[in-house]
Amino acid sequence: MIEIQFTAEEIKELDYERYHHPHPRVMKKMEAVWLKSQGLSHSEIVRLTSISPNTLRTYLGQYLEGGIEALKIVNFRRQQSELMNYHQTLEDYFQQHPPATVKQAQAKIFELTGVERSENRIRLFLKSIGIKRYKVGSIPAKADIEEQDRFKKKSYTHVWTKPELVREPSFLSMQPISY
Repeated sequence: MIEIQFTAEEIKELDYERYHHPHPRVMKKMEAVWLKSQGLSHSEIVRLTSISPNTLRTYLGQYLEGGIEALKIVNFRRQQSELMNYHQTLEDYFQQHPPATVKQAQAKIFELTGVERSENRIRLFLKSIGIKRYKVGSIPAKADIEEQDRFKKKSYTHVWTKPELVREPSFLSMQPISY
């Protein structure tokens, strides 16, 4: 069991940060170390915080090395796409020449960068750099425009016109009845 001596100020800061820090992972770290400062055993802390014993030892080690500031550091390892190296070039190109399909974007990205990715990866990459996909409808080739105009005027006139205000006598405006 790791023995740590906490000052009153550290306990107060741990207590505050376990509820008010913006990152939930840091809040959990602060909670675990705060529970340790309250004299709970490691098994109780593990049970209450739903973390593994190794994770608790890691949190306590971080606290011993760097104090509360070390607990606030969150390091996530995340792979970055090779396409992110060409982020600005591709964004500028697609802002000027929006692709009609994902396949078209895939071919153009391969042409510009030499990096080949699946359609799904291309779709996610375009979304990550802010290129939105717009869905468009098609116009039938044999549309009779005159017939459509007649149909619109006949069918939808009542929908698009503003209804007239009809003044009917209301209950309150009626004259009292005398018997």
